Amino acid sequence: MSTFDFDHAPDRRGTDSQKWQKYAGRDVLPLWVADMDFASAPPIIEALHRRVDHGIFGYARPVQSTTGAIVEAMKRNYGWKIDPAWIVWLPGLVVGLNVTAQAFAEPGDEVLTLSPVYPPFMSAPKNSARASITVPWAQDGRGWAIDWDALERAVTPRTKLFYLCNPHNPLARVWRRAELTRLAEFCERHNLILCSDEIHCDLILDPALPHIPTAVLSPEIAARTITLMAPSKTYNVPGLGTSIAIIPDAMRRARFLRATAGIVAEVTCLGFTACEAAYRDGEPWRQALLAYLRGNRDYLLEAIARDLPGVRVEAPVEATYLLWMNVAALGHANPAAHFEKHGVGLSDGAMFGAAKGSHVRLNFGCARATLVEAVRRMKAGLA
Repeated sequence: MSTFDFDHAPDRRGTDSQKWQKYAGRDVLPLWVADMDFASAPPIIEALHRRVDHGIFGYARPVQSTTGAIVEAMKRNYGWKIDPAWIVWLPGLVVGLNVTAQAFAEPGDEVLTLSPVYPPFMSAPKNSARASITVPWAQDGRGWAIDWDALERAVTPRTKLFYLCNPHNPLARVWRRAELTRLAEFCERHNLILCSDEIHCDLILDPALPHIPTAVLSPEIAARTITLMAPSKTYNVPGLGTSIAIIPDAMRRARFLRATAGIVAEVTCLGFTACEAAYRDGEPWRQALLAYLRGNRDYLLEAIARDLPGVRVEAPVEATYLLWMNVAALGHANPAAHFEKHGVGLSDGAMFGAAKGSHVRLNFGCARATLVEAVRRMKAGLA
């Protein structure tokens, strides 16, 4: 029995929440941007109170215990032995995607990724005049799969980087070891830097599927991998702007750091505090959260099958708190706008590179009662 209360979320209306401000003054349930409506883990809140009580908020650097908490968490959760020297602190994961494009590609060079995908994977290269090349996911009867032939065809002499989302947002998919190994071999053969965004790695919903950090596959692949991680999605602290890049290769790490010089802000003292508390003391809360999210996922899958004709979930939801829904059968040019009109705010699939009108993404990191009401509204919108 969980001692944490996920059923009664704090009221975020009228606060600084981007998620809720979007529909301020309107009766729309915000199930779009990827932050959760749950209060963060109690150990994080307690650690922040202690830090605030100290009363001084000067420029900060991580202390040994903060770095140690990350090193221990990687070893405990993934059997990944990292050197503290490999860690580069960042004020956000999207920053890491942008810095990687600037550090390892020149203007006009190409960054390869699989689509649909989290929008910054496509916008980050373009922000600094690099090209974003997307290869569509295929379906293999079991779910989403890589079209390896299309991936090979997409590579040109100007391709310098591959962006991997592991686990994948928005498809909620966990990568298998064989796939990662083949992808690593692909990157080595074409001499590509592999940027692996693993922000959702602690949100695996299927207990039979372990998260495998790309860099654990071999020393060779570790040397060409930039791993991006953060406590933000799992522990609901994205507003504290604290992420890390783990870069084992010293020369590539130096190159990455050079690209941050003068433009990437430092992490704040409160960010370091929250990060340490999350990785050191957040595990009981995380396990309770996962149990609750599994319940939310199972409720939604049943409710969609029962109450929402024309809405399909095409593959198992293995990770994250994000549900990718095929709504093409509804025939709406803008399905997100249609559901918004009926009081449910979703993310439009076109932002992720899906065909217009084909998909929407729903964030189920909220109280069960909110989802029950959202399904009721969506059902009314389809009637």
